[in-house]
Amino acid sequence: MPPILSAERVTKSFPVGRGSDVMAVCDFSLQVEAGEIICLLGASGCGKTTMLNMFAGFIQPTEGRVMLHGQPITRIEPRCGVVFQSYALFPWKTVQGNVEFGLRMQRMPGPERRRRAARFIELVNLTGFERNYPAELSGGMQQRVTLARILAADPEVLLMDEPFAALDAMTRQEMQEELLRIQESSRKTVVFITHSIDEALILADRIVVMSARPGRVKAILDNTLPRPRHVSIQLSHAYAALKAQVWGLVENEVHRHTGR
Repeated sequence: MPPILSAERVTKSFPVGRGSDVMAVCDFSLQVEAGEIICLLGASGCGKTTMLNMFAGFIQPTEGRVMLHGQPITRIEPRCGVVFQSYALFPWKTVQGNVEFGLRMQRMPGPERRRRAARFIELVNLTGFERNYPAELSGGMQQRVTLARILAADPEVLLMDEPFAALDAMTRQEMQEELLRIQESSRKTVVFITHSIDEALILADRIVVMSARPGRVKAILDNTLPRPRHVSIQLSHAYAALKAQVWGLVENEVHRHTGR
């Protein structure tokens, strides 16, 4: 049985003018199994978002293939839901309206749409805020609305592009734990982009360390920290040892990126 999501020797280049190209990703291969959380970790500009965009079908590889259930992704893939760093909510719609939006586009009947939206609003702990508008919510609450909207559409894979990067440190930790809780209950497959080693260690089943541009797979590490995970695990010796191992892989790539 093929993995739910995979990349086979993917290379992606972008034109930069006057007939020249810049290579963002080179010879990238990865298999993502159903129900796991994969974190892509690396310096800015290493091709993490480029890979996510190819998994979503927003762009196509220059070489190689990206696949869902063993079939090439050749256009925008509705079975892959994308959560961006920006909340991408409609400011004129309430929490209920935002969560219902994708279901409305699917022409789901009103009563079923409302029931489904209510279920996922409850899942992200926003019951009681259904009639609030985005401007009335904190950043963390807005990102919960975004997550509820994506989950309500029932994608097979969640593609998450640094969704908590703009949040303050305490809210970010809260959202990490919230994502783990939701993923545990839904068993969704998650591909999560981050610059943060700590975030990767809290969330991931496997951590994919990418090289500086052009992005390659430098290493794939199994995260052996026990679940369920709480941020307090950061105080353990096992956490410190694994963080040192990941930093040893990332450090040279960060220096390559910054030219130091």
